[in-house]
Amino acid sequence: MKTKILIADDHRLFRDGLRNMLIHEEDIQVVGEATDGPSTIRRVNELRPDIVLMDISMPDLNGIEATRRIHSEHSSVRVLILSMHSDQRFVLESLRAGASGYLLKDCAIEELVGAIRVVMRDQTYLSRSIADSVIKDYVSLAKRAPTSAFSLLSGREREVLQALAEGKSTKEMAARLGVSVKTVETHRKQIMDKLDLHSVAELTKYAIREGLTPLE
Repeated sequence: MKTKILIADDHRLFRDGLRNMLIHEEDIQVVGEATDGPSTIRRVNELRPDIVLMDISMPDLNGIEATRRIHSEHSSVRVLILSMHSDQRFVLESLRAGASGYLLKDCAIEELVGAIRVVMRDQTYLSRSIADSVIKDYVSLAKRAPTSAFSLLSGREREVLQALAEGKSTKEMAARLGVSVKTVETHRKQIMDKLDLHSVAELTKYAIREGLTPLE
């Protein structure tokens, strides 16, 4: 039986290239693609893939938050992060969100295929180029006071922060999240208070630095 793969990345060239490389693997089948966090969750609901190859920096809902939702709603669907971010914070937060593995985008196709097969055996895979540093830094990071957006903010606050950084209006955010305008305004104030930031420009810079939203 072939392993069903969903590719979630906002860059079409990358998706096309990945699909063209994986098509040659007899035990792997790419069943679909997604371009942002919400569409990834919808496609998982529709296709029930075995593995989602997930980018972190995607619009509307970043890959870590999408991973958290998928892991919560579909525990049998494995998520393999495929990202340009090598910072240990992203690796650790991805694993905490429920990801089964983490690779860098510049890895060889042989490593990616190997990682897919490892993850399908219910094992965790970390890219060779980051595994050692992640293990060495894990203890020291765990001892520090929480400073990342993923530990300081709630899931809903991170969604609002990402939407703010992407230029969404308060009404647009309220409609997308299914809450009132007043609730969005309350979330925004709480975010600013928690982060000690006082403008949308500062929030946008913070969201980009924390990997909550793409640079584009």
